[in-house]
Amino acid sequence: MEDVEEIEDRQYHKMKNANIPGLVISLGIPTIITALITNIYNMVDTYYVGTLGTSQQGAIGIVFTLQFLIQAIAFTLGHGSGIYVSKHLALKENDIASRYVSTAFFTALFSGIFILIFGLIFLTPLMYALGSTDTILPYARDYSMCVLFSGPLFIASMVLNNNLRYEGRASLAMVGLVAGALLNIFGDHLFVKILDMGVLGAGLSTAISQSVSFFILLFMFITKATSKLSIRRMSKNIKDYLLIIRAGFPSFIRNAFMSLSSGVLNQYARLIGEKEALELGLSEAYSADSNIAAMSIASRYGSFISCIGMGLGQGFQPVASFNYAINRYDRVKKAMLFTLVCAMCMVFVVSLLGIISPRVVAEWFNDDNYVISIASKAVRYVSVFAFVVPITVIGNMLYQSIRKAEIASFLAMLRSGVVLVPIILIFYYAGFGFRGIALATPISDVISAIITLPFLLYFLLKKPKNEIINEEKKKI
Repeated sequence: MEDVEEIEDRQYHKMKNANIPGLVISLGIPTIITALITNIYNMVDTYYVGTLGTSQQGAIGIVFTLQFLIQAIAFTLGHGSGIYVSKHLALKENDIASRYVSTAFFTALFSGIFILIFGLIFLTPLMYALGSTDTILPYARDYSMCVLFSGPLFIASMVLNNNLRYEGRASLAMVGLVAGALLNIFGDHLFVKILDMGVLGAGLSTAISQSVSFFILLFMFITKATSKLSIRRMSKNIKDYLLIIRAGFPSFIRNAFMSLSSGVLNQYARLIGEKEALELGLSEAYSADSNIAAMSIASRYGSFISCIGMGLGQGFQPVASFNYAINRYDRVKKAMLFTLVCAMCMVFVVSLLGIISPRVVAEWFNDDNYVISIASKAVRYVSVFAFVVPITVIGNMLYQSIRKAEIASFLAMLRSGVVLVPIILIFYYAGFGFRGIALATPISDVISAIITLPFLLYFLLKKPKNEIINEEKKKI
């Protein structure tokens, strides 16, 4: 049997020397599978809750926004620590890597407990702030309480998952999340359909599955990871916390702005529904809830499409971070180009169903004809331009992985914040109605991709000082 040092040495040489397409794919496939199954769970969750009614399905859209907020903390700590774990493992400084992951892990647990307490105290105003109507509120409260209670373990599990990925052990990271997602699908059927527990059952299923995922990932990390986890290794130096937050800040921006934009979409979908109710011959509550439910369907499907690019991009991140740390810029550039082209092609193929048959997609989630008719439009709009999403996502991931946090944070703001929110406001006040709200996201995706492209080209064409020195040495 190989000892631990031999396994770690083999892992090191794989990250440094392995063929780039094969390495990115080997790390990307587990994260793609994880993302696909997680998003399939999200769609199944939306389906089961959708069978309960339009207001219940609208609650999913509200809580989806809360989940983005929690993910913002989780990915900040997970990516922020993972980037430095990858760097110090590349430099064979395992003790320092262990300090970063331990610091992030225990900070995640404490942060989750704080969010739980704060969320429970201000639950009702928080749900209204995220776009809930009076009819959606009881269901949103039930689901969100479950999400908040499992929040500490979820945030900690994301730290473990991302650090396993940054060590190049994506398949181990996959096991914990996939097991939880599959359990969640079973739990939805059990609690919602068989035990008839309604939205609370769906929330309970989510909480249980996230807890199970945490313990599986914890076992994987303790037994397989190169970096070690211990509360004694938790840093007492404020500088380490600031470095983690700085490196992970683009992830915070990305998820926080997704939460913000999702909340704004819900709010304006509700306002448009109330405004158009009279001319459509519908009640204000039904029209508003239908619009929120339709946007929830489009958002879930849009996330499912883009998760392909996100998954492959997450396979690219440890390759970029590791090789940048050891000045192998040629490998970082090759990995970025391969990931970008591959991700765009894969996303385009997956989005075809939403382009060709959006009504079929909408019917998966809801049986209300009015909701299906408006959700179909939103699904098609999201699908048509989905292939450009990887440009922004991978640009953001590239600069985050090479520890250029300021550029990465700017790129992270684009798609779901700086570009999207103004478009929503412009379309609303210009009187475009629901069509304008549904078009806002794909238009934002295109504009964000156009802004990101020069940053990708700059990285490809610019030669860092170390690369120039290496070329001069070869000539000599």
